[in-house]
Amino acid sequence: MGFCSWVLLVGILLLRLSSSNQANAQPRTYSFMRDATTAAPISYYDYIIVGGGTAGCPLAATLSRNSSVLLLERGGSPYGNPNITDLAAFGEALSDLSPSSPSQRFVSEDGVINARARVLGGGSCLNAGFYTRASPYYVREAGWDGKLVNESYAWVERTVAFKPTMREWQSAVRDGLVEAGVVPFNGFTYDHIYGTKVGGTIFDEAGHRHTAADLLQYANPDNVVVLMHASVYKILFKRRGTPRPRAHGVIFRDSSGAKHKAYLRRRSNNEIIVSAGALGSPQLLMLSGVGPKDHLMANNITVVLDQPLVGQGMSDNPMNAVFIPSPRPVEVSLIQVVGITEFGSYIEAASGASFGGGPRAALLPNRRTPKAKIDYTNSLDQATINGGFILEKVMGPASTGHLKLRNLDPNENPSVTFNYFDHPEDLRRCVKGIATIERVIDSRAFSPFKFPELPFQGLLNLTLRAPLNLRPRHQNTSTSIEQFCKDSVMTIWHYHGGCQVGKVVDHDYKVLGVDALRVIDGSTFNYSPGTNPQATVMMLGRYMGIRILNERLISEVSS
Repeated sequence: MGFCSWVLLVGILLLRLSSSNQANAQPRTYSFMRDATTAAPISYYDYIIVGGGTAGCPLAATLSRNSSVLLLERGGSPYGNPNITDLAAFGEALSDLSPSSPSQRFVSEDGVINARARVLGGGSCLNAGFYTRASPYYVREAGWDGKLVNESYAWVERTVAFKPTMREWQSAVRDGLVEAGVVPFNGFTYDHIYGTKVGGTIFDEAGHRHTAADLLQYANPDNVVVLMHASVYKILFKRRGTPRPRAHGVIFRDSSGAKHKAYLRRRSNNEIIVSAGALGSPQLLMLSGVGPKDHLMANNITVVLDQPLVGQGMSDNPMNAVFIPSPRPVEVSLIQVVGITEFGSYIEAASGASFGGGPRAALLPNRRTPKAKIDYTNSLDQATINGGFILEKVMGPASTGHLKLRNLDPNENPSVTFNYFDHPEDLRRCVKGIATIERVIDSRAFSPFKFPELPFQGLLNLTLRAPLNLRPRHQNTSTSIEQFCKDSVMTIWHYHGGCQVGKVVDHDYKVLGVDALRVIDGSTFNYSPGTNPQATVMMLGRYMGIRILNERLISEVSS
């Protein structure tokens, strides 16, 4: 879910936030949005985009300016679903394990529970809403046009980004970070700057979420079709009469299982663009015959192009958190403040956790038994009901893994391994991040929200009592910070890779070795941008849409 998604560690997060009328009315529907069961058996377009997520929606809106666009989304609409649109219900969608859920849970081979989006708007429909740009260094390293990047960010921000309202607990974390040496304080900004800052949010003042799907309001309704519950099974390639394979269509199925085919119109600059996310994009390339030859043949897939780097370079930023019970009530807040450290760890926080069994227990991000969840929450003293947590996320990361197919069904999760803390630099950053969290908790600014008789070691022990993941625990977990990092690792849902620039796609996001096919989403990232990637993924959709339109215009003028 090119996606800032997330639920807490000790979680059972029940966020109680009163909401009023929506500040900026979101579109409830679009004239061009319909269920895939209404699609024709065969259709033709200038651009076919696979994946209506964080990148796919702004990309479709932009390309529809003067070209016909088909946007295929395997999930449904975010509109009318309060578990998506209302901050008060944050976490409910992530805890929904039903086949129709906008969140599809998966567990990596590392034993960490994770999720991928299955809804129009992608991960921006599920996440904690933090909005922040990539650093200027990241933009330069990516080879992007800085002016167009800034214009594209601004285009996104006009619709989805807001300044959060800071209250007591978040303010204490902010001031505690400054006391802990994460300086200077940079105030409210979308920019990525060393020090402590207040970032943006995609939740408006009334507590309503604004997602990448809202950017479709800028689409040309005469040029775009958005089909929901449309699962793409295969990209079709022409191989005869062309110097190399050329993408020319897709096969997709609707919710009834009926098969449809969509083709590119016969023009040289028409393209298929895959924006299915860091799991979905490499998965679809492999299912279509573009990937490691031996792996494809083992799955009885006809090899279109032997591309051994598809599915490689998978990374997930390891997240570790410390739960802090509070002697006084705290506000409900998601991520608002971030400390951007010089050593490569990002410190963030959220508050307002309530504990209990029943439906609340379902919000625990794990697969352990309901009894284990209830036993844990019942063991907590009532004084710990109020509180929050401070987390650290490792920049990068340097550790990488891989993705493989389990079967030929694009709706099923592939196998993915992230190799958390395989690289010693990631572990070093985690240890420093946890030390920074300790200094924040011990700061004067944060003192009203901690029990003075509960030392940091006690907070680690309390945190470790939660069923955080499916990894084994070690006897020295609570005494060795290195072991704490390894044993308590969770996801912050910023995973990326699998179709990286320079390895699977070129700097124009064209798939190497084939024609008329691009990948534009977080699967192309070599490392995660900024503290949270959603702003940059949305920006990238707009940015590449403009670039592709300009390429098309130049091609048409020259011909």
